[in-house]
Amino acid sequence: MTTSHPLQPPRSPLGHAYAGQLARQAPTDHPAAAALDSATLALAYRGRFLNGPAFLSGTERRTVARDLRTIYDLLRSLPERVFDGSLTALAGAVGMSPLQTALITRSARAGSLVPLGRADLYHDGTGFRLLEFNVTSALGGFENADLNRAMLAYPPLREFVDRHRLRYRDTLECMVRTMYAECAAAIPTDRPPVVAVLDTVENFAIVGPRLGVLAAKLADYGVDGIACHPGQFTYPNGRPTVAGRAVDVIFRYFLAEDLADPASAAELEPLLVAVEQEQVGMFSRLDAELYGNKGALAMVSDDRLRDLFDADERACIDRLLPWTRYVRPRVTDPAGTRVDVLRYALARQDELVLKPTLLHGGSGIVVGWQVGTAEWEARVSSAVDGPFVLQHRIRPAAEPFPDGTGGIRDHYLNWGIYLGDHAVVDEDGYAGCFVRGSTEPTVGVVSLGDGALVGCAFHDG
Repeated sequence: MTTSHPLQPPRSPLGHAYAGQLARQAPTDHPAAAALDSATLALAYRGRFLNGPAFLSGTERRTVARDLRTIYDLLRSLPERVFDGSLTALAGAVGMSPLQTALITRSARAGSLVPLGRADLYHDGTGFRLLEFNVTSALGGFENADLNRAMLAYPPLREFVDRHRLRYRDTLECMVRTMYAECAAAIPTDRPPVVAVLDTVENFAIVGPRLGVLAAKLADYGVDGIACHPGQFTYPNGRPTVAGRAVDVIFRYFLAEDLADPASAAELEPLLVAVEQEQVGMFSRLDAELYGNKGALAMVSDDRLRDLFDADERACIDRLLPWTRYVRPRVTDPAGTRVDVLRYALARQDELVLKPTLLHGGSGIVVGWQVGTAEWEARVSSAVDGPFVLQHRIRPAAEPFPDGTGGIRDHYLNWGIYLGDHAVVDEDGYAGCFVRGSTEPTVGVVSLGDGALVGCAFHDG
């Protein structure tokens, strides 16, 4: 359905200007033709591309990057502010098993942890609102700069980008810079580092080809990449080696949820020992998973901890983070009143989302307005005192995209905005953007698994 908004001020002036330019021009090639022809992008997204990019103003970009860095710093400070410095206590509080907790706290003793993550946000028409913050090296969407370059093969977009002096940030380049900063002691100075892009044996059977693409792309940044799994390692003199090549850095694509499986943990044990003995660097350190946990966001949102934050931090939380609470028998509502969680959830079913704290990619999420009352009550009831959070619904604003016929079609976007350390990436820490779009106004989860289309973003300023 093609829509227009003659009386409504556009959320994205650049988006409307671009769509307006296309409406005045004769149709040319398909806007995503180069992306459709790319073997790399086809492997990742199977031809599911938006008809154009999203656009960020320079002010929006700087503001959201600054707010995300504030939230990141708050998450990193939770052990000290809430748990007397104990990572073990934080891990237990966010729902990690004793096995996961032990492995993560061991990892935190080696190397460093430099800011890196992808925030998943909706824009509600007035500003960005944070849904999740994936703090890890295992970030999807790393090919976003390839999508920018492919979109620029479309002449109308190239002309528009040049005229408005728009730019984009290469996320993979930012990730490589972060890896160098985080694993500086393991990076050789006389040759390209050998970097193993690693996932578990079970996961590698599924995502191996994608990780092979990532390993090959690392060559563009002066890195010798190898995609592999733990079963391919040997350890002569304690040094991880694959295909006869000693590895300098592990580019980690397995997650904390994978460590809950004792078999996977056993596969990784020799590697974790090598990291502890400084035989190899690990990017990113396993304790990053503590701060990218939805339960950690619930702590930041919880008004019972509000006095631990200063005025600027509280203002950022109010601006960026929707009401998010652990599913406990009693919680505080947005006004700070203690309420029965089940009664509250049932009364506001159409305004709430139930999320597991440890899973990723939309797994296990229950969207209140998309299920029946009986199922909602059962799911919330079973989540009480478990590793789950409730989060208030954010309604994303419509974003204009060309429909291919000279009109505009609204999409509702999940903005994946990458954050890095400002000293490593850029003065504001912005490390690129990857968007997923749905045409459904009542969308619950905008994800690839639910049929979303993907795109890139350009920014000015």
